[in-house]
Amino acid sequence: MNLVITKAYISSDGDWFMDVFNVVDQDGKKIRDKEVMDYIQRRLESNASFAPSLRGSVGVMPSEEHTAIELTGTDRPGLLSEVCAVLTDLHCNVVNAEIWTHNTRAAAVVHVTDDSTGCAIKDPKRLSTIRELLCNVLKGNDDSKTATMTLSPPGVTSRERRLHQIMFADRDYERVERAGLARFEDKSSRPHVTVLNIERDYTVVSMRSKDRPKLLFDIVCTLTDMEYVVFHGMVSTGRMEAYQEFYIRHVDGLPVSSDAERERVVQCLEAAIERRASEGLELELCTEDRVGLLSDITRIFRENSLCIKRAEILTKGGKAKDTFYVTDVTGNPVDPKIIDSICRQIGQTKLQVKRNSILSPKPPQETTMGYIFGNLFKARTFKLIRSYS
Repeated sequence: MNLVITKAYISSDGDWFMDVFNVVDQDGKKIRDKEVMDYIQRRLESNASFAPSLRGSVGVMPSEEHTAIELTGTDRPGLLSEVCAVLTDLHCNVVNAEIWTHNTRAAAVVHVTDDSTGCAIKDPKRLSTIRELLCNVLKGNDDSKTATMTLSPPGVTSRERRLHQIMFADRDYERVERAGLARFEDKSSRPHVTVLNIERDYTVVSMRSKDRPKLLFDIVCTLTDMEYVVFHGMVSTGRMEAYQEFYIRHVDGLPVSSDAERERVVQCLEAAIERRASEGLELELCTEDRVGLLSDITRIFRENSLCIKRAEILTKGGKAKDTFYVTDVTGNPVDPKIIDSICRQIGQTKLQVKRNSILSPKPPQETTMGYIFGNLFKARTFKLIRSYS
């Protein structure tokens, strides 16, 4: 519903839980519309809104509307352009898609239809050809990890949820330095994650990072995929920064028990925060949809040496509204002259620059020590927090 969580208190004891969320809309305003509040309540009270985890299970079940394709492989400049070109050649029309890149890996969930019928592609032979050609593109010249293309059952879980599961299974959290690229990176802007066994029964995970939409969702998805359960927690956001602290145990009832496990939790949560971080220049395309549009747009980006770090593709009512986050091929900011040239080529009214996250202001720096002392106090007052209503 595009609601923003500004604060949260999470607690469970035995078979009961009590969670308090302070939410606002995207403009930072309080939710006052009774219909919106009633809808939230109905969704949260309905068991149907909680779908079972699809961790480790991918089926071959195209819906009547589209075929859902999941892709993983090594990231490289122009990869999305090559994938879109193959799909266009195979008479597949991309109707919706989400693409993430992180730590030299790329993952995508793409919904396609047959470009002549507008329906899902079901022919097994044709699907096999699509899989073979896309895997060839994903492998490239040298892929130390296996490139994959699979079909997933649509409608069971969200694209974002699947992307977390796909990238976690692909072990994108393992740090890899790509040789030959002098990438621009401000290490002070990276998330700070600590994992401590302060109390005997729980592991305390603390995270401080730049605030952004869906940050809490991304972290909880990863903890769930790692089979940890959150028993207590708090979330607090400032003007630009978010702080989150969770008391967790593994599903077997044990806290984190080794240095290796602790390091893995840190790496996986850092990856969860970074995957969806809006890296680079944000470009928004709004125009009439047509077959091959995405292939043409990504080809223009590739020809102008732009690297797509993340993308959201959406079509509705014959209109395309696509968002791209781009850098140059080394990961540095794009030359404004190149952007001006691309906008003129595509159309100034169709492609617009929204934001440049690389040049955005840095969040205020705060010391970890202050957080630790403050949250040691919070940890001992969780029972008082339950009096919130």
